[in-house]
Amino acid sequence: MSFVPELSILAGFTLASFILAITPGPDMTFFMSKTLTQGRKAGLVAVVGATNGIMIHALLAAIGISALLAASEFAFQILKTVGALYLGWLAFQILRNGSALSLEESEASSEPSRAIWAKALTINLLNPKVVLFFVTFLPQFVSANDPGATAKLLFLGFFFILLNVPSSLLMVFGASAVSKFLRSSPRVMRILDYSFAGIMAAFAVKLLSARASA
Repeated sequence: MSFVPELSILAGFTLASFILAITPGPDMTFFMSKTLTQGRKAGLVAVVGATNGIMIHALLAAIGISALLAASEFAFQILKTVGALYLGWLAFQILRNGSALSLEESEASSEPSRAIWAKALTINLLNPKVVLFFVTFLPQFVSANDPGATAKLLFLGFFFILLNVPSSLLMVFGASAVSKFLRSSPRVMRILDYSFAGIMAAFAVKLLSARASA
């Protein structure tokens, strides 16, 4: 299948995606908060909303990056270099500030499923880190002269979703235990921070080294 990247590339993408999926952020905060305050059904609806947002990000990123590649190979290379610098900056920010998990234990009133879905979708779509992740991270796994770049970008985007959903579901079904563990275990949180930062920094260094030797 031409749209499936090489095994070594897919392995690196899988590792980075897994670390990102279990690193606390706005999406995790929201669906775990809804689970704790309104039950598992509300949490699952929030996961669906966030996942729909990721689908939109993946589709738009693949189309936009492919259009850029078709217009100018040089511009595509610039995007990859800027992306590498951004990944390095992201690693620095994670080490500096850490990952935040802020869960509300109670709410004044419950929300209907449609409102929860819409809010989860909006939180995901308006999260600039998600936008930048897809725009700068996905190009690292395709080459400018690859005729199947568009298909590979789409495959990687939806493969990320496939990796992300199981961990989200596990967190919903174990929300109480997971939230208590994460909030009471700062060492584990820092390990996640260092793992994610290390992977992002490694990709940045690898890409910049390749540019320098080209």
